[in-house]
Amino acid sequence: MDGVALQDAARRHAEGLPSSALEYPFGPDWEVFKVRGKVFMLLTSVPGAPVVILKSEPGEAEALRETHPDITPGYHMNKRHWITLRPGGPIDRRLVEELVTESYRLVVANLPRADRPVDPASYGTRPRAARR
Repeated sequence: MDGVALQDAARRHAEGLPSSALEYPFGPDWEVFKVRGKVFMLLTSVPGAPVVILKSEPGEAEALRETHPDITPGYHMNKRHWITLRPGGPIDRRLVEELVTESYRLVVANLPRADRPVDPASYGTRPRAARR
C-alpha cells in the first residue's frame, strides 16, 4: 500500500468512529484524531513519507513489529505504546482498519466511564457466533 492510500484508509476509518474529532494542534503537517480530547491517531509526512501513528498494547506492538517490516516504533511517541505504519509493505486496508479501531478502543478504555462514547470491551468486535 502506498503512503497516500495508507493514510486515506486510516483517515476514512477514523472519521466513522463515534466521537472522533480531527484537529491540527501541531500545525498543518499533522492530522491528529482524538476521542473526547485524547489522541488515538496521528497522520503526517514529516518523516519523509506519509505515515500513520497509532496506540497499541506493548505486547501487540512488539509482535506487529516482528511480523511486519513496515510497522515500526511510534514516530515521536512512546516507543512501547505506539506504532508507526509505513508505506510500501504488505499492510492491507483491513489491517489498517483493525489497528485504527484497536487504538481507538485503547484510548476509550482509559476515559472515565461517563465520557466513553462506546463500550471499549465490545466495540468493533464481532459477536462470537459470527467469528470463524
